[in-house]
Amino acid sequence: MVQGKPEMKLGITGGIGSGKTSVCRVFNVLGIPVFSADPEAQKIMNENKAIKKGINEIAGKNIYPHGKLDRMELASLIFNDAERLKKVNALVHPVVFGNFIKWAEKQTAPYVIMEAAILFESGASKLVDRVATIVAPLEERISRVTFRNMLTREQVMDRIRNQMTDEERIKRSDYIINNSENEMIIPVIIKINEDILTHLNA
Repeated sequence: MVQGKPEMKLGITGGIGSGKTSVCRVFNVLGIPVFSADPEAQKIMNENKAIKKGINEIAGKNIYPHGKLDRMELASLIFNDAERLKKVNALVHPVVFGNFIKWAEKQTAPYVIMEAAILFESGASKLVDRVATIVAPLEERISRVTFRNMLTREQVMDRIRNQMTDEERIKRSDYIINNSENEMIIPVIIKINEDILTHLNA
């Protein structure tokens, strides 16, 4: 294949604690560049002046003490207020999407990955050609997130309830990666990579 712009974009998604980072790390080792939407959104919310102003307006107060976004404060404001959540997303997502498109154009791998927890909900799925969904048993997801993010079980369940269900994601995906403790994810990822490369070389 001629080196040039990527010919395909793969979206990787899954609920909180499903193991998106681990899966993307394997793709990275295979030479596939990964754009992670969540850290990108955090960066934009901390650095983009217009976005910061907009978020404060939606919050109705300054939630940038010492100039840095108070993430816990924002979460408490938007997780139980669908209207506010919608407004914050409408503000941040278009900038994230624009950055992804610019980033993708600079890559030289055969395909690139966009990793996003809310790939379908945010409309980011329209920017990719295929989607891989990662699933994992609920209890494993809860224990991963409580350990990693220092959240209570109830806080994790709140976030899970706010996301699309695995069943809904699976229906709209091309590939499924089962990331349970007793499943081997590397052979599955290698198979997906081979499938995409075969398709691109056809």
